[in-house]
Amino acid sequence: MNRLPDDAENVQSSSRGSCPSLQDVHSINPAQLMARIESYEGREKKGISDVRRTFCLFVTFDLLFVTLLWIIELNVNGGIETTLEKEVLQYDYHSSYFDIFLLAVFRFNVLILAYAMCRLRHWWAIAFTTAVTSAFLLAKVILSKLFSQGAFGYVLPIISFILAWIETWFLDFKVLPQEAEEENRLLLVQDASERAALLQPGLLSDGQFYSPPESAAGSDEESEEKQDSEKPIV
Repeated sequence: MNRLPDDAENVQSSSRGSCPSLQDVHSINPAQLMARIESYEGREKKGISDVRRTFCLFVTFDLLFVTLLWIIELNVNGGIETTLEKEVLQYDYHSSYFDIFLLAVFRFNVLILAYAMCRLRHWWAIAFTTAVTSAFLLAKVILSKLFSQGAFGYVLPIISFILAWIETWFLDFKVLPQEAEEENRLLLVQDASERAALLQPGLLSDGQFYSPPESAAGSDEESEEKQDSEKPIV
C-alpha cells in the first residue's frame, strides 16, 4: 500500500533533481558573463599570455646565462682577447666552448621566433631544439677534451643540457595546457552567455500576467445597472 506514495515521492524528487541545471542557466548574470568575456578578450588582444611571456623570459635567461659563463671562461683562461681569438678564429671542436655559446644562440632564435613572434601552440619547435642540443652536447662530451680544461669543461655542457630540458618541460606542462584551458574556459563562458540571452526573454514573458479584456456582456450589465440607479424612485 505504501508503494504508490513512495513512487510519487521518487518522481517528484527526480523532477526536482533535473531542475537545478535549468535554474543554474537561468540564474546566470549577463553582466558577470560579459565581464568575463571582456577579460578573456583583453587577454587575447594582448597577443601573448602571461605564462608564454614567462617562457620567453626563461629562454632569454638561458642565452644570457650561458653567455656569462662563456665570458667568465674566456677571462679565466688568459684574458678575453687572447682566448676569444683562440676559440673563435682558431676554432677547435675538441677544446673550444664557442660552439656551446652558438648552441644557446640557436635555441634562443628558434624558440623566440616560434613561440613569441609566430605564437605556435605546438611542441615541435622546442622538440627540435632540445634534440639538437642533446645530441650535440653528448657528442662533444664524448669526443672533445673539455674535461681536461678545468671546471668549465663540466659546467657549460651540463648547464646547457639542463636549461634545454627545463624549457621543454615548462612549455609542454605549463604553457600549452594552461593556454588550452583558458581557451576552453572562454568557449564555455561564451556558450553560457548565449544560452542566457536566449532563455531569459522567455522567462520574463512567462512571468508576466495580463488581465483579460472586459467582455461586452459585462459592459452591458454595468450600463443597465447605471440606468436602473438613475431612474427616479416613485
